Amino acid sequence: MGLGKRTELFIQKVLFASRWLLAPFYVALALCMFILMLKAGQHVLHLVHDAISSSESSVVLDTLGLIDLTLTSSLVVLVIFSGFENFVSQVADDGDTSRPAWLTKIDFGGLKLKLMSSIVAISAIQTLRVFMDLSNQTDRNLAWNVGIHLTFVLSALLLALSDRISGHGSAKAEDGGP
Repeated sequence: MGLGKRTELFIQKVLFASRWLLAPFYVALALCMFILMLKAGQHVLHLVHDAISSSESSVVLDTLGLIDLTLTSSLVVLVIFSGFENFVSQVADDGDTSRPAWLTKIDFGGLKLKLMSSIVAISAIQTLRVFMDLSNQTDRNLAWNVGIHLTFVLSALLLALSDRISGHGSAKAEDGGP
């Protein structure tokens, strides 16, 4: 084997091994989940502490904040597992029956669509929170919130459409098939 071929194989091995540089990012996301959990606990404590004296709209706003944190945490789990599976290494199947079936079946196209769907849902909740607090909002703030939400919705629709046009949006791909 010539020097050129050995060099090429060496570079390929280094580049292939470099995918493990992503692993610390997934660990950092797991740490972010812990922080989100602390914030969720803070929301619950606030809800419990002010349950009697709070207005109904205040309780709804705090609950929407908790839903927002839950959706964000779910999004992080989705990114951690499907990203690790798609870009770093297969997640070992140790026969654990409590593991969700979707965990290792989301391809990159499915991940993009699920990410955009989650972002649209989070944006919708944020927009609803702004409208629930209408008396404390300016027209400019309302317009920006609606505009940003509509931008996310349009982006999600265009992403789904481009995925379908490219052939990745088939039922086979959504089920985790090739």
